Amino acid sequence: MGSFLSFGEKSRHIAEADSVAVIGLGRFGRSVALELMASGTEVLGIDSDPDTVQALNGQLTQVVRADASKEDVLRQLAVQDFDRAVVAITGDLKASILVTSMLLKLGGPVVWAKATDEQHGTILEQLGVHHTVYPEANMGRRVAHLVRGAAKDYLEIDHGYALVKVAAPSEIQGTPLGQTELRKRRGVTIAAWRSGEGEWQCADSATTLGPGDTVLAVGPTKRVEGFAQLQ
Repeated sequence: MGSFLSFGEKSRHIAEADSVAVIGLGRFGRSVALELMASGTEVLGIDSDPDTVQALNGQLTQVVRADASKEDVLRQLAVQDFDRAVVAITGDLKASILVTSMLLKLGGPVVWAKATDEQHGTILEQLGVHHTVYPEANMGRRVAHLVRGAAKDYLEIDHGYALVKVAAPSEIQGTPLGQTELRKRRGVTIAAWRSGEGEWQCADSATTLGPGDTVLAVGPTKRVEGFAQLQ
């Protein structure tokens, strides 16, 4: 019990900063936790597997082996004091739902929860989770769009709306964007551009693109896909 209290004191200290509790440190949870650390966020990682916890020891602000499905454990780890929590549990639907329910009962952090499918996501939303993410489905759609076209990268911003990174097609090279009527003709907007491997710059009506330039185009998904096919 004493070690839990010391963990709790440290967790409360972490929660005072820009911090996130990540529960479930499988592939997805680990990726989220390490990326948060790289961005300067304090991270409390929680997992029941000792090997996983040991592997991340020293890589996160604090990593604890614990059963996060128990309310008293979450309270001892001061999870209720965090602004945000990510439920990244993989392969155990019951545990994911139970942990999410416990977090919402605590009423502290804004909860992000990973859903493995639409049914899982519906249950999480019915519980009242603040944000539901579908990493496998989103990655599958992203890869499908990349396979279909010449895009260098693809991001679905919302259903039916996307952003694509693509080489500037020849039809908009050499002419200021404001004169290309791109939005009228193609239904997309160039948000940013860069030359070669240079710095990204915001695009405006005076921007003139050339061979070797890359652009970020945003618009309805089908329009963006069509734009990505241009040479």
